[in-house]
Amino acid sequence: MNAAALSARKLSVLVVATFVAGLCSILYELLIGTVSSYFLGDSVRQFSLTIGLFMAAMGVGSFLARRLDEQVLRRFVAVEIGLGLIGGVSVPALYAVFGYTTFYYPAMLIFIVIIGTLTGLEIPMLVLVSRRLFTLKVNLSNILSLDYLGALAATLLFPFVLLPGLGTFRSALVGGAINLVVALLVLYTFRARFSVAARWRYGVVAKLGLVVLAVGFVFAPQLLEPWHNAMYRDRVIFNQQTSYQQIALTRSRDDVRLYLNGALQFSSVDEYVYHEALIHPALALAPHRASVLLLGAGDGLAVRDVLAYEDVEQVTVVDLDPEMTRLGLEHPLLRRFNRDSLHDPRVRIINRDAFTFLDEHMGFYDLIIADLPDPTNVSLARLYSREFYTLVARRLARTGILVTQATSPFFAKEAFWCIHDSVAAAGFQVWPYHAYVPSFGDWGFVMAARVDFAPADAELTLPTRSLESDALAEMFSFSPELLPSRECVSTLDSPAVLSAYLDGWKNWY
Repeated sequence: MNAAALSARKLSVLVVATFVAGLCSILYELLIGTVSSYFLGDSVRQFSLTIGLFMAAMGVGSFLARRLDEQVLRRFVAVEIGLGLIGGVSVPALYAVFGYTTFYYPAMLIFIVIIGTLTGLEIPMLVLVSRRLFTLKVNLSNILSLDYLGALAATLLFPFVLLPGLGTFRSALVGGAINLVVALLVLYTFRARFSVAARWRYGVVAKLGLVVLAVGFVFAPQLLEPWHNAMYRDRVIFNQQTSYQQIALTRSRDDVRLYLNGALQFSSVDEYVYHEALIHPALALAPHRASVLLLGAGDGLAVRDVLAYEDVEQVTVVDLDPEMTRLGLEHPLLRRFNRDSLHDPRVRIINRDAFTFLDEHMGFYDLIIADLPDPTNVSLARLYSREFYTLVARRLARTGILVTQATSPFFAKEAFWCIHDSVAAAGFQVWPYHAYVPSFGDWGFVMAARVDFAPADAELTLPTRSLESDALAEMFSFSPELLPSRECVSTLDSPAVLSAYLDGWKNWY
Protein backbone atom coordinates (compact mmCIF):
# COMPACT_ATOMS: atom_id res chain seq x y z
CA MET A 1 0.00 0.00 0.00
CA ASN A 2 1.47 3.38 -1.05
CA ALA A 3 1.78 6.34 1.30
CA ALA A 4 -1.18 8.24 -0.21
CA ALA A 5 -3.52 5.25 0.13
CA LEU A 6 -2.32 4.63 3.69
CA SER A 7 -2.89 8.28 4.58
CA ALA A 8 -6.41 8.17 3.09
CA ARG A 9 -7.17 5.04 5.04
CA LYS A 10 -5.99 6.59 8.29
CA LEU A 11 -8.09 9.66 7.59
CA SER A 12 -11.16 7.50 6.93
CA VAL A 13 -10.66 5.69 10.22
CA LEU A 14 -10.40 8.99 12.09
CA VAL A 15 -13.60 10.17 10.39
CA VAL A 16 -15.40 7.01 11.51
CA ALA A 17 -14.00 7.31 15.02
CA THR A 18 -15.16 10.93 15.32
CA PHE A 19 -18.63 10.12 14.03
CA VAL A 20 -18.92 7.20 16.44
CA ALA A 21 -17.76 9.38 19.34
CA GLY A 22 -20.73 11.68 18.80
CA LEU A 23 -23.16 8.84 18.16
CA CYS A 24 -22.31 6.74 21.19
CA SER A 25 -22.10 9.65 23.61
CA ILE A 26 -25.68 10.72 22.86
CA LEU A 27 -26.84 7.09 22.72
CA TYR A 28 -25.63 6.40 26.27
CA GLU A 29 -27.32 9.58 27.51
CA LEU A 30 -30.61 8.60 25.88
CA LEU A 31 -30.41 5.06 27.20
CA ILE A 32 -29.72 6.00 30.81
CA GLY A 33 -32.33 8.77 30.75
CA THR A 34 -34.95 6.45 29.25
CA VAL A 35 -34.28 3.60 31.67
CA SER A 36 -34.37 5.96 34.63
CA SER A 37 -37.67 7.41 33.40
CA TYR A 38 -39.14 3.91 33.12
CA PHE A 39 -38.01 2.95 36.61
CA LEU A 40 -38.47 6.22 38.50
CA GLY A 41 -41.00 8.24 36.49
CA ASP A 42 -40.78 12.01 35.94
CA SER A 43 -38.91 11.95 32.64
CA VAL A 44 -38.02 15.66 32.83
CA ARG A 45 -36.19 15.17 36.11
CA GLN A 46 -34.38 12.04 34.96
CA PHE A 47 -33.28 13.43 31.59
CA SER A 48 -32.30 16.78 33.11
CA LEU A 49 -30.16 15.04 35.68
CA THR A 50 -28.65 12.68 33.12
CA ILE A 51 -27.84 15.36 30.55
CA GLY A 52 -26.59 17.91 33.06
CA LEU A 53 -24.31 15.51 34.89
CA PHE A 54 -23.14 13.93 31.65
CA MET A 55 -22.14 17.32 30.21
CA ALA A 56 -20.34 18.24 33.43
CA ALA A 57 -18.46 14.94 33.35
CA MET A 58 -17.52 15.60 29.73
CA GLY A 59 -16.08 18.89 30.88
CA VAL A 60 -14.00 17.03 33.46
CA GLY A 61 -12.79 14.67 30.74
CA SER A 62 -11.85 17.56 28.47
CA PHE A 63 -9.98 19.21 31.35
CA LEU A 64 -8.06 16.01 32.04
CA ALA A 65 -7.06 15.86 28.38
CA ARG A 66 -4.41 18.52 29.07
CA ARG A 67 -2.38 15.78 30.72
CA LEU A 68 -2.20 13.71 27.54
CA ASP A 69 1.26 12.83 26.31
CA GLU A 70 2.62 11.62 22.98
CA GLN A 71 0.95 8.24 23.54
CA VAL A 72 -2.40 9.80 22.63
CA LEU A 73 -3.35 7.03 20.17
CA ARG A 74 -2.83 4.38 22.80
CA ARG A 75 -4.85 6.42 25.25
CA PHE A 76 -7.63 6.80 22.69
CA VAL A 77 -7.85 3.05 22.13
CA ALA A 78 -7.95 2.52 25.88
CA VAL A 79 -10.77 5.09 26.21
CA GLU A 80 -12.77 3.42 23.43
CA ILE A 81 -12.38 0.04 25.07
CA GLY A 82 -13.42 1.51 28.39
CA LEU A 83 -16.47 3.16 26.83
CA GLY A 84 -17.37 -0.04 25.02
CA LEU A 85 -17.22 -2.16 28.16
CA ILE A 86 -18.73 0.32 30.63
CA GLY A 87 -21.29 1.84 28.26
CA GLY A 88 -22.25 -1.56 26.91
CA VAL A 89 -23.02 -3.02 30.33
CA SER A 90 -24.49 0.19 31.78
CA VAL A 91 -28.13 -0.59 31.04
CA PRO A 92 -27.95 -4.30 31.95
CA ALA A 93 -26.23 -3.31 35.19
CA LEU A 94 -28.88 -0.66 35.95
CA TYR A 95 -31.60 -3.25 35.34
CA ALA A 96 -29.94 -5.53 37.89
CA VAL A 97 -29.40 -2.75 40.42
CA PHE A 98 -33.02 -1.62 40.20
CA GLY A 99 -34.39 -5.14 40.37
CA TYR A 100 -32.30 -6.47 43.24
CA THR A 101 -31.06 -3.49 45.30
CA THR A 102 -32.12 -0.08 46.56
CA PHE A 103 -29.07 1.76 45.21
CA TYR A 104 -30.28 2.72 41.77
CA TYR A 105 -29.51 6.44 42.00
CA PRO A 106 -25.89 5.99 43.14
CA ALA A 107 -25.30 3.39 40.41
CA MET A 108 -26.90 5.62 37.78
CA LEU A 109 -24.77 8.61 38.82
CA ILE A 110 -21.57 6.53 38.77
CA PHE A 111 -22.26 5.31 35.23
CA ILE A 112 -23.08 8.82 34.02
CA VAL A 113 -19.90 10.30 35.51
CA ILE A 114 -17.60 7.57 34.20
CA ILE A 115 -19.10 7.46 30.69
CA GLY A 116 -19.26 11.26 30.51
CA THR A 117 -15.65 11.65 31.60
CA LEU A 118 -14.40 9.13 29.04
CA THR A 119 -16.51 10.77 26.35
CA GLY A 120 -15.04 14.15 27.22
CA LEU A 121 -11.57 12.75 26.49
CA GLU A 122 -12.46 11.60 22.97
CA ILE A 123 -12.63 14.89 21.08
CA PRO A 124 -9.36 16.36 22.47
CA MET A 125 -7.66 13.06 21.66
CA LEU A 126 -8.97 13.04 18.08
CA VAL A 127 -7.89 16.65 17.63
CA LEU A 128 -4.38 15.74 18.76
CA VAL A 129 -4.24 12.67 16.50
CA SER A 130 -5.36 14.71 13.46
CA ARG A 131 -3.20 17.76 14.08
CA ARG A 132 -0.59 16.69 11.51
CA LEU A 133 -3.21 16.41 8.76
CA PHE A 134 -4.88 19.82 8.98
CA THR A 135 -4.42 23.29 10.35
CA LEU A 136 -5.89 23.82 13.81
CA LYS A 137 -8.94 25.73 12.49
CA VAL A 138 -9.76 23.13 9.85
CA ASN A 139 -9.01 20.30 12.26
CA LEU A 140 -11.40 21.59 14.92
CA SER A 141 -14.06 22.31 12.29
CA ASN A 142 -13.86 18.78 10.87
CA ILE A 143 -13.80 17.01 14.23
CA LEU A 144 -16.68 18.96 15.75
CA SER A 145 -18.81 18.72 12.58
CA LEU A 146 -18.45 14.94 12.44
CA ASP A 147 -19.08 14.65 16.17
CA TYR A 148 -22.32 16.64 15.88
CA LEU A 149 -23.42 14.56 12.87
CA GLY A 150 -22.88 11.45 14.94
CA ALA A 151 -25.03 12.95 17.69
CA LEU A 152 -27.77 13.65 15.13
CA ALA A 153 -27.60 10.05 13.93
CA ALA A 154 -28.06 8.81 17.50
CA THR A 155 -31.12 11.01 18.09
CA LEU A 156 -32.71 9.57 14.94
CA LEU A 157 -31.67 5.95 15.40
CA PHE A 158 -32.68 5.68 19.05
CA PRO A 159 -36.42 6.47 18.88
CA PHE A 160 -37.10 5.08 15.41
CA VAL A 161 -34.83 2.02 15.17
CA LEU A 162 -33.01 0.98 18.34
CA LEU A 163 -35.66 1.44 21.02
CA PRO A 164 -38.61 -0.16 19.17
CA GLY A 165 -36.43 -2.77 17.45
CA LEU A 166 -33.97 -3.80 20.15
CA GLY A 167 -35.11 -2.24 23.43
CA THR A 168 -32.84 -0.49 25.91
CA PHE A 169 -31.00 -3.63 27.09
CA ARG A 170 -29.76 -4.70 23.66
CA SER A 171 -29.26 -1.14 22.40
CA ALA A 172 -26.66 -0.53 25.12
CA LEU A 173 -24.85 -3.71 24.10
CA VAL A 174 -24.84 -2.54 20.47
CA GLY A 175 -23.44 0.85 21.50
CA GLY A 176 -20.67 -0.83 23.47
CA ALA A 177 -19.85 -3.09 20.52
CA ILE A 178 -19.53 -0.05 18.24
CA ASN A 179 -16.97 1.53 20.58
CA LEU A 180 -15.00 -1.73 20.72
CA VAL A 181 -15.00 -2.11 16.94
CA VAL A 182 -13.66 1.44 16.58
CA ALA A 183 -10.94 0.62 19.10
CA LEU A 184 -9.89 -2.42 17.05
CA LEU A 185 -10.10 -0.44 13.81
CA VAL A 186 -7.80 2.29 15.14
CA LEU A 187 -5.48 -0.32 16.65
CA TYR A 188 -5.14 -2.14 13.33
CA THR A 189 -4.85 0.97 11.13
CA PHE A 190 -2.22 2.64 13.32
CA ARG A 191 -0.54 -0.60 14.44
CA ALA A 192 2.91 0.73 13.54
CA ARG A 193 2.58 3.23 16.38
CA PHE A 194 1.87 0.54 18.97
CA SER A 195 4.31 -1.87 20.52
CA VAL A 196 3.70 -5.57 19.96
CA ALA A 197 2.75 -6.00 23.63
CA ALA A 198 0.29 -3.08 23.47
CA ARG A 199 -1.32 -4.41 20.29
CA TRP A 200 -1.76 -7.83 21.84
CA ARG A 201 -3.07 -6.50 25.14
CA TYR A 202 -5.60 -4.06 23.68
CA GLY A 203 -6.64 -6.48 20.97
CA VAL A 204 -7.38 -9.29 23.41
CA VAL A 205 -9.39 -7.07 25.77
CA ALA A 206 -11.44 -5.55 22.93
CA LYS A 207 -12.16 -8.93 21.34
CA LEU A 208 -13.13 -10.51 24.65
CA GLY A 209 -15.37 -7.53 25.29
CA LEU A 210 -17.07 -8.05 21.93
CA VAL A 211 -17.64 -11.70 22.77
CA VAL A 212 -19.19 -10.80 26.12
CA LEU A 213 -21.47 -8.19 24.54
CA ALA A 214 -22.44 -10.57 21.73
CA VAL A 215 -23.34 -13.28 24.23
CA GLY A 216 -25.40 -10.76 26.18
CA PHE A 217 -27.17 -9.70 22.98
CA VAL A 218 -28.00 -13.26 21.91
CA PHE A 219 -29.14 -14.39 25.35
CA ALA A 220 -30.85 -11.14 26.36
CA PRO A 221 -34.30 -12.79 26.79
CA GLN A 222 -32.83 -15.43 29.11
CA LEU A 223 -30.90 -12.79 31.06
CA LEU A 224 -33.97 -10.61 31.42
CA GLU A 225 -36.31 -13.41 32.49
CA PRO A 226 -35.13 -13.63 36.13
CA TRP A 227 -35.10 -9.82 36.26
CA HIS A 228 -38.70 -9.69 35.09
CA ASN A 229 -39.63 -12.31 37.65
CA ALA A 230 -37.97 -10.19 40.34
CA MET A 231 -39.69 -7.03 39.09
CA TYR A 232 -43.13 -8.58 38.83
CA ARG A 233 -44.47 -10.85 41.48
CA ASP A 234 -45.90 -13.31 38.92
CA ARG A 235 -44.54 -15.12 35.88
CA VAL A 236 -44.09 -12.88 32.83
CA ILE A 237 -45.96 -14.28 29.83
CA PHE A 238 -45.54 -11.31 27.48
CA ASN A 239 -42.97 -8.54 27.38
CA GLN A 240 -42.38 -5.95 24.69
CA GLN A 241 -40.56 -2.66 24.42
CA THR A 242 -42.47 -0.44 22.00
CA SER A 243 -41.64 3.01 20.68
CA TYR A 244 -43.63 4.46 23.57
CA GLN A 245 -43.52 2.15 26.57
CA GLN A 246 -42.65 -1.21 28.11
CA ILE A 247 -45.63 -3.58 27.99
CA ALA A 248 -45.70 -6.66 30.22
CA LEU A 249 -48.33 -9.29 30.96
CA THR A 250 -47.94 -11.56 33.98
CA ARG A 251 -49.93 -14.57 35.09
CA SER A 252 -50.47 -16.48 38.32
CA ARG A 253 -53.21 -19.05 37.94
CA ASP A 254 -56.31 -17.01 37.02
CA ASP A 255 -54.74 -13.64 37.79
CA VAL A 256 -53.45 -11.94 34.63
CA ARG A 257 -51.96 -8.47 35.06
CA LEU A 258 -51.02 -5.78 32.59
CA TYR A 259 -48.12 -3.42 33.36
CA LEU A 260 -47.01 -0.34 31.41
CA ASN A 261 -43.50 0.82 32.29
CA GLY A 262 -43.75 -1.28 35.44
CA ALA A 263 -47.01 0.31 36.62
CA LEU A 264 -50.01 -1.97 37.12
CA GLN A 265 -52.91 -1.22 34.76
CA PHE A 266 -55.30 -4.01 35.68
CA SER A 267 -55.64 -7.38 37.40
CA SER A 268 -58.06 -9.78 35.76
CA VAL A 269 -59.49 -10.85 39.13
CA ASP A 270 -60.92 -7.40 39.91
CA GLU A 271 -60.61 -5.25 36.79
CA TYR A 272 -64.41 -5.30 36.48
CA VAL A 273 -64.63 -3.18 39.67
CA TYR A 274 -62.51 -0.44 38.11
CA HIS A 275 -64.13 -0.56 34.68
CA GLU A 276 -67.68 -0.66 35.99
CA ALA A 277 -66.96 2.43 38.11
CA LEU A 278 -65.38 4.17 35.12
CA ILE A 279 -68.12 3.35 32.61
CA HIS A 280 -71.56 2.65 34.08
CA PRO A 281 -72.37 5.74 36.19
CA ALA A 282 -71.80 8.04 33.21
CA LEU A 283 -73.56 5.86 30.65
CA ALA A 284 -76.53 5.35 32.98
CA LEU A 285 -76.78 9.12 33.39
CA ALA A 286 -76.18 10.22 29.79
CA PRO A 287 -79.30 11.34 27.90
CA HIS A 288 -77.64 10.22 24.67
CA ARG A 289 -74.90 7.63 24.13
CA ALA A 290 -74.83 6.92 20.42
CA SER A 291 -71.25 8.10 20.01
CA VAL A 292 -68.56 7.34 22.61
CA LEU A 293 -64.89 8.37 22.55
CA LEU A 294 -62.43 6.35 24.64
CA LEU A 295 -59.00 7.88 25.20
CA GLY A 296 -56.52 5.14 26.05
CA ALA A 297 -58.30 1.85 26.78
CA GLY A 298 -56.24 -0.08 24.23
CA ASP A 299 -56.70 -3.31 26.18
CA GLY A 300 -60.39 -3.33 25.20
CA LEU A 301 -61.77 -3.82 28.71
CA ALA A 302 -63.49 -0.44 28.96
CA VAL A 303 -64.76 -0.92 25.40
CA ARG A 304 -66.38 -4.18 26.49
CA ASP A 305 -68.46 -2.40 29.11
CA VAL A 306 -69.44 0.43 26.76
CA LEU A 307 -70.66 -2.01 24.12
CA ALA A 308 -73.02 -3.58 26.64
CA TYR A 309 -75.38 -0.66 25.91
CA GLU A 310 -77.32 -1.52 22.77
CA ASP A 311 -77.97 2.11 21.81
CA VAL A 312 -74.23 2.79 21.50
CA GLU A 313 -73.73 3.11 17.76
CA GLN A 314 -70.04 3.94 17.51
CA VAL A 315 -67.04 3.68 19.83
CA THR A 316 -63.83 5.45 18.86
CA VAL A 317 -60.73 4.23 20.68
CA VAL A 318 -57.75 6.61 20.55
CA ASP A 319 -54.63 4.95 21.93
CA LEU A 320 -51.14 6.22 21.17
CA ASP A 321 -49.41 2.84 21.00
CA PRO A 322 -50.36 0.50 18.11
CA GLU A 323 -48.68 -2.36 19.94
CA MET A 324 -51.08 -1.92 22.85
CA THR A 325 -54.15 -2.08 20.66
CA ARG A 326 -52.63 -4.99 18.74
CA LEU A 327 -52.27 -6.82 22.04
CA GLY A 328 -55.92 -6.13 22.82
CA LEU A 329 -56.90 -7.37 19.37
CA GLU A 330 -54.73 -10.47 19.19
CA HIS A 331 -53.61 -11.80 22.57
CA PRO A 332 -55.86 -14.75 23.48
CA LEU A 333 -56.10 -13.85 27.16
CA LEU A 334 -56.94 -10.20 26.53
CA ARG A 335 -59.46 -11.21 23.88
CA ARG A 336 -61.09 -13.47 26.45
CA PHE A 337 -61.24 -10.72 29.06
CA ASN A 338 -62.43 -8.00 26.68
CA ARG A 339 -64.82 -10.41 24.93
CA ASP A 340 -63.40 -9.49 21.54
CA SER A 341 -64.71 -5.97 21.99
CA LEU A 342 -62.08 -4.45 19.71
CA HIS A 343 -63.31 -6.65 16.86
CA ASP A 344 -66.87 -5.31 17.15
CA PRO A 345 -67.94 -3.51 13.94
CA ARG A 346 -69.06 -0.51 16.02
CA VAL A 347 -65.46 0.05 17.18
CA ARG A 348 -62.95 2.22 15.36
CA ILE A 349 -59.32 2.22 16.55
CA ILE A 350 -57.07 5.24 15.98
CA ASN A 351 -53.44 5.11 17.07
CA ARG A 352 -52.84 8.75 17.84
CA ASP A 353 -51.86 10.99 20.69
CA ALA A 354 -55.06 11.93 22.56
CA PHE A 355 -54.13 15.62 22.81
CA THR A 356 -53.37 15.89 19.09
CA PHE A 357 -56.51 13.95 18.16
CA LEU A 358 -58.78 16.25 20.15
CA ASP A 359 -57.05 19.31 18.75
CA GLU A 360 -57.39 18.26 15.10
CA HIS A 361 -60.55 16.12 15.02
CA MET A 362 -63.83 17.92 14.32
CA GLY A 363 -66.39 15.34 15.51
CA PHE A 364 -68.64 15.48 18.58
CA TYR A 365 -69.32 12.75 21.14
CA ASP A 366 -72.05 12.02 23.64
CA LEU A 367 -69.49 10.65 26.09
CA ILE A 368 -65.74 11.01 26.34
CA ILE A 369 -64.02 8.59 28.71
CA ALA A 370 -60.34 9.07 29.52
CA ASP A 371 -58.82 5.75 30.64
CA LEU A 372 -55.25 7.02 30.55
CA PRO A 373 -52.16 6.03 32.56
CA ASP A 374 -51.42 8.04 35.68
CA PRO A 375 -49.51 11.34 35.21
CA THR A 376 -46.08 9.92 35.97
CA ASN A 377 -44.24 12.20 33.52
CA VAL A 378 -44.70 15.48 31.66
CA SER A 379 -46.02 13.79 28.54
CA LEU A 380 -48.81 12.12 30.51
CA ALA A 381 -49.37 15.11 32.81
CA ARG A 382 -50.46 17.23 29.84
CA LEU A 383 -53.39 14.80 29.44
CA TYR A 384 -54.57 15.97 32.86
CA SER A 385 -54.18 19.69 32.18
CA ARG A 386 -56.73 22.51 31.92
CA GLU A 387 -55.87 22.87 28.22
CA PHE A 388 -56.53 19.18 27.59
CA TYR A 389 -59.94 19.33 29.24
CA THR A 390 -60.71 22.48 27.25
CA LEU A 391 -60.15 20.45 24.09
CA VAL A 392 -62.41 17.74 25.51
CA ALA A 393 -65.15 20.33 26.05
CA ARG A 394 -64.99 21.32 22.38
CA ARG A 395 -65.57 17.74 21.31
CA LEU A 396 -68.48 17.02 23.67
CA ALA A 397 -72.09 17.33 22.58
CA ARG A 398 -74.13 19.91 24.50
CA THR A 399 -75.39 17.33 26.99
CA GLY A 400 -72.25 15.21 26.76
CA ILE A 401 -70.45 13.75 29.76
CA LEU A 402 -66.74 13.42 30.46
CA VAL A 403 -65.27 10.83 32.81
CA THR A 404 -61.58 10.50 33.60
CA GLN A 405 -59.76 8.16 35.90
CA ALA A 406 -57.97 10.34 38.43
CA THR A 407 -55.55 8.20 40.47
CA SER A 408 -56.12 7.46 44.17
CA PRO A 409 -57.67 10.06 46.50
CA PHE A 410 -56.07 8.16 49.38
CA PHE A 411 -52.50 7.53 48.17
CA ALA A 412 -52.21 10.69 46.04
CA LYS A 413 -54.90 12.98 47.45
CA GLU A 414 -53.49 16.26 46.12
CA ALA A 415 -53.09 14.82 42.62
CA PHE A 416 -56.68 13.58 42.60
CA TRP A 417 -58.07 16.97 43.58
CA CYS A 418 -55.67 18.69 41.18
CA ILE A 419 -57.28 16.72 38.34
CA HIS A 420 -60.70 17.69 39.71
CA ASP A 421 -59.75 21.39 39.80
CA SER A 422 -58.18 21.25 36.32
CA VAL A 423 -61.39 19.83 34.85
CA ALA A 424 -63.41 22.53 36.61
CA ALA A 425 -61.04 25.22 35.31
CA ALA A 426 -61.91 24.14 31.76
CA GLY A 427 -65.51 25.26 32.35
CA PHE A 428 -67.11 22.02 33.50
CA GLN A 429 -69.39 21.21 36.37
CA VAL A 430 -67.57 18.40 38.15
CA TRP A 431 -68.57 15.47 40.34
CA PRO A 432 -65.68 13.53 41.91
CA TYR A 433 -66.28 9.96 43.03
CA HIS A 434 -64.29 6.91 44.09
CA ALA A 435 -64.48 3.14 44.39
CA TYR A 436 -62.43 0.53 46.19
CA VAL A 437 -60.52 -1.66 43.73
CA PRO A 438 -58.66 -4.44 45.59
CA SER A 439 -55.58 -4.30 43.33
CA PHE A 440 -55.33 -0.50 43.55
CA GLY A 441 -56.99 0.47 46.81
CA ASP A 442 -59.31 3.47 46.95
CA TRP A 443 -59.42 4.78 43.37
CA GLY A 444 -60.74 8.08 42.10
CA PHE A 445 -62.69 9.31 39.09
CA VAL A 446 -64.00 12.67 37.96
CA MET A 447 -67.26 13.06 36.06
CA ALA A 448 -67.97 16.37 34.34
CA ALA A 449 -70.47 18.06 32.05
CA ARG A 450 -71.49 21.52 30.90
CA VAL A 451 -75.07 21.04 32.07
CA ASP A 452 -76.30 20.10 35.50
CA PHE A 453 -76.80 16.43 36.40
CA ALA A 454 -77.36 14.50 39.61
CA PRO A 455 -74.88 11.62 39.22
CA ALA A 456 -75.55 10.18 42.67
CA ASP A 457 -79.20 9.66 41.68
CA ALA A 458 -78.45 7.75 38.46
CA GLU A 459 -80.28 4.48 37.89
CA LEU A 460 -78.19 1.65 36.51
CA THR A 461 -79.98 0.03 33.59
CA LEU A 462 -77.70 -2.97 33.12
CA PRO A 463 -76.67 -5.68 35.59
CA THR A 464 -73.22 -5.16 37.10
CA ARG A 465 -71.06 -7.20 39.43
CA SER A 466 -69.88 -4.45 41.78
CA LEU A 467 -72.29 -1.52 41.46
CA GLU A 468 -75.80 -0.92 42.72
CA SER A 469 -77.96 2.12 42.07
CA ASP A 470 -78.66 2.54 45.76
CA ALA A 471 -74.93 2.67 46.51
CA LEU A 472 -73.97 5.29 43.92
CA ALA A 473 -74.48 8.15 46.35
CA GLU A 474 -71.82 6.68 48.62
CA MET A 475 -69.31 6.72 45.73
CA PHE A 476 -69.75 10.49 45.43
CA SER A 477 -69.16 11.03 49.15
CA PHE A 478 -65.71 11.72 50.63
CA SER A 479 -64.66 11.50 54.26
CA PRO A 480 -62.93 14.62 55.72
CA GLU A 481 -59.41 13.15 55.52
CA LEU A 482 -59.79 12.71 51.76
CA LEU A 483 -60.79 16.32 51.09
CA PRO A 484 -58.29 18.73 49.48
CA SER A 485 -56.10 21.10 51.43
CA ARG A 486 -55.59 23.59 48.60
CA GLU A 487 -56.69 24.48 45.08
CA CYS A 488 -54.49 23.14 42.29
CA VAL A 489 -54.90 23.67 38.56
CA SER A 490 -52.49 21.85 36.25
CA THR A 491 -51.58 23.52 32.95
CA LEU A 492 -49.25 22.81 30.06
CA ASP A 493 -46.94 25.54 31.27
CA SER A 494 -47.06 24.43 34.91
CA PRO A 495 -47.92 20.71 35.24
CA ALA A 496 -48.76 20.83 38.94
CA VAL A 497 -50.42 17.42 38.79
CA LEU A 498 -47.05 15.78 38.10
CA SER A 499 -45.36 16.98 41.28
CA ALA A 500 -48.53 16.34 43.29
CA TYR A 501 -48.70 12.80 41.95
CA LEU A 502 -45.01 12.00 42.57
CA ASP A 503 -45.08 13.53 46.04
CA GLY A 504 -48.20 11.58 46.92
CA TRP A 505 -47.05 8.18 45.74
CA LYS A 506 -43.40 8.36 46.84
CA ASN A 507 -44.32 7.22 50.36
CA TRP A 508 -46.16 4.16 49.07
CA TYR A 509 -43.78 2.67 46.46
